[in-house]
Amino acid sequence: MASEAASSDVLLDVRGLSVTFQTAAGPLRAAEDVSFAIRAGEVFALVGESGSGKSTVALALVGLLPPANARIDAGEVRFAGRDLVSLAEPAWRMIRGGSIGTVFQDPMTSLNPTMTIGEQIAEPLRIHKHLARAVARDRALEMLERVGIPQARQRIDDYPHQ
Repeated sequence: MASEAASSDVLLDVRGLSVTFQTAAGPLRAAEDVSFAIRAGEVFALVGESGSGKSTVALALVGLLPPANARIDAGEVRFAGRDLVSLAEPAWRMIRGGSIGTVFQDPMTSLNPTMTIGEQIAEPLRIHKHLARAVARDRALEMLERVGIPQARQRIDDYPHQ
């Protein structure tokens, strides 16, 4: 697979990724020697038993590991040829949500309860696409309608719990 990873159409290349958490009981290796490559346009599924490290890998790939107790201690992650492991948080903010992101399993815990649905959809459009607030809101409404949210024009101003 190493020759496949060298191909120019590889969008995400993960090689030997290992993540360790510092716990009260000592270091805990949550993911060990994970490798895969994803090409542009390819659908990829990361599957495994509960507790196997899937979420840890996903968080590492988008730079969201808790800095207080988690670290990537081996391997490399390249997105569009760019090394992600060594990125500082300001660089991550430029990439996360614009070029790479994740959809968390539980929408009730991943949406901010203090922001409307429309605000949460429009915010990355304003930040990463540099859209004006009104334009980003219009795009958010289009997205809600496109995925078939009933009464999207009313739902855009609802909060996640609604």
